[in-house]
Amino acid sequence: MAELHSSIVALVSLASGIASNHPAMGQCQLSKLRGMGITEDQIATVVEIARHIRDEAAQRIDNTFDEKSELSMSSSNINNIHDGALPPIKLEISDNCCSNTASGQSCC
Repeated sequence: MAELHSSIVALVSLASGIASNHPAMGQCQLSKLRGMGITEDQIATVVEIARHIRDEAAQRIDNTFDEKSELSMSSSNINNIHDGALPPIKLEISDNCCSNTASGQSCC
């Protein structure tokens, strides 16, 4: 098996930790990446893509739950659930394997 450069392993680990909501929050990987000289812009891109994948997965799970439970979520119900604290995530989800992040980064 081919070995991956340690920076690639750290980036993959950071992204998967974010996408899976790992409680360690990727702090170890951030330290390693910064120590290797990986730029903040590169790290920010990986974080954005990972969060996009995480949020897209959550939205798909919620949509599937709503469909299977035949739950009707009107806008007034959504406002009551969120109680004004945070707006609901609005993702345009296609049938493609992925969609772009808010800044236009491809997650594929």
